[in-house]
This record gives sequence, C-alpha cells and structure tokens, in this order.
Amino acid sequence: MSRTLAEILDAVALGRFPPPDGGTTVVPQPSHRDAGVIAFTAHSVVFTDEDPQWVHATLASIGCDELAATMNPRFLTAFLDRTGRSTDTIDLLTVADSLPGDPPLELREIADPDHPRVLRARKRRDDVRVWAADGGVVLLGRGVAGRWETAIEVDEEVRHQGLGRALATAARHLVPAGASVWSQQAAGNARSVRAFQAAGFRPVGAEALLIAP
Repeated sequence: MSRTLAEILDAVALGRFPPPDGGTTVVPQPSHRDAGVIAFTAHSVVFTDEDPQWVHATLASIGCDELAATMNPRFLTAFLDRTGRSTDTIDLLTVADSLPGDPPLELREIADPDHPRVLRARKRRDDVRVWAADGGVVLLGRGVAGRWETAIEVDEEVRHQGLGRALATAARHLVPAGASVWSQQAAGNARSVRAFQAAGFRPVGAEALLIAP
C-alpha cells in the first residue's frame, strides 16, 4: 500500500485501487490546507496529521458498517470536532486522462476573474486559471496533494445544450500531456455528474474535504 496520498491518487488514476478489504489507511496531510477522507470501494483513506490511533479507535466506536464507517456522520462530526475544521458536502470523486490537441470549443483565458466559483476555487486550489466560453467557464488548479482539479459553471439560460460536457472535455485538453485531471461533484447535482461522465470522467470514490478555519 502506498504511503502518501499523492501516491495513492496517482495509482487510482491508473486504475490501481487500495485493496477492497474493509480497511482504513491513515496518511499524513499533504499540506496544512488539505485534510479529509476518500472512500474507495471497501477501503477508505483518511489524510490527517491527527494520531492514526485516534482515527481507528473512533471508527471502532461507531459500530456501523465498516465499509462505510469513514463517511458515517458520527465519524465525520468527531473528525471535525477534533480538528476544528468545517466541511461542505460529501462529493463524488472523478478522474480523467488528458487529451491531445485543442479544446472542442473556443475559450478565452480570464486574467483577473471575479466569478463566485473562481473566488471559491482560490481558497482550495493553487495556481488557478480560468477560461470563459459563451455561456460558461472552466477552471483548473492544483488541489489536494497537488493533483490537477477542474470545475465548470454553465449559465442557466444555456443549459441542456451540451455546454457542460464540452467544458469538462476542454479541461482534459488544458492539463499537461500525460496528466490526470480530477473533479468533485456533489452527489445531488445530477446535471454536473452527467456532464462530467459524458466527458469521460470516471467515478472512483467519495470525498469529504475538511476546510481549515
């Protein structure tokens, strides 16, 4: 089993997952900003600088299905209380490989954007870059463990025309050749889930990020 979160994520992007043994692996935070939980099939990874013994003891005390214990609200609440952090939602975690050539739609890079999604992204990612298309935006940045992450936004009046899929596909062209690009979608955001999967993003797990105060 790989010992750093970056190694685990790199392996998952290549289709090599942690063993489906019902276990939980605890690894150090890759940075002060990034702490949380990723649940893969029958194996979870908790990335934190807290004592691993505390993680395992807390999971054992919950007494729920061990395959999903790290995403149980009681564990997440204890984790948040322990670290003094907050969280938003449990997201679907997806990944795709880079694609060669130019994006499938015309984009223009925005030098100093003030779009709400961009401002939010800068709190959670480094080196954020943003491109606009007619009716939407796509952004890239370096997120958890330095991975490339993307997010998109489509204006309401141009939805249901394939723009979300095109923007998500564009992200695969914008990352460096040979890189993987990751994206999180709220499980209830069916539009976003459909757009990213139509663009070739593969679901690999669920992720809860703990946000530093």
